[in-house]
Amino acid sequence: MTEQQQIDDYLTALRERLSPMTSEDREEIVREIQSHIRDSAGQRGASAVDTLARLGPADKLAAQYVDGLIIQRASRSISPLVLLRGAMRLATKGISGILVCFCGFLGYVLGSGFVLSAFAKCLFPTHTGTWVDQGQVVASGTLLYVPQPPAHEILGTWYIPIALTLGSLTLIATTILMRSSLRVSRRWQAKL
Repeated sequence: MTEQQQIDDYLTALRERLSPMTSEDREEIVREIQSHIRDSAGQRGASAVDTLARLGPADKLAAQYVDGLIIQRASRSISPLVLLRGAMRLATKGISGILVCFCGFLGYVLGSGFVLSAFAKCLFPTHTGTWVDQGQVVASGTLLYVPQPPAHEILGTWYIPIALTLGSLTLIATTILMRSSLRVSRRWQAKL
């Protein structure tokens, strides 16, 4: 097999593995890699086969580009699902990605829990709220707790706006932190 055939086979495999991308992005990457192979062979006097070996398998190179695209899109999004998808891709790259993913899940679960408990207070006012018994908080925001007579609710209907505010702020803060974390991770990956 000639050197040009090996290059063509590599670029064809790369193009196939980049199928999740738009055809414009896919062709841009293929042209970039083709140019890199040509330039590396010309500058270093190495063969194109050596350059292909340094690039690694086409499927792994394509996976890096696809991951980068998913993380880039997530860093611009405000959708929790897109952000979590980007964070899960980032989690495959190291401990900092795992931390971002964990914090994102935790933030969205807590924020959603606050918002849902505010709605539950409207539907089940006697079973949702914050109860105090002998100076200690015994339950907060649960449908499972049935308050006993010495316990009393301390927030009443104020529970609804407080829970909505806490939930909304938690969701917004989680979105902002995840977007900024994904942007920072993209910069770090670009430097590496």
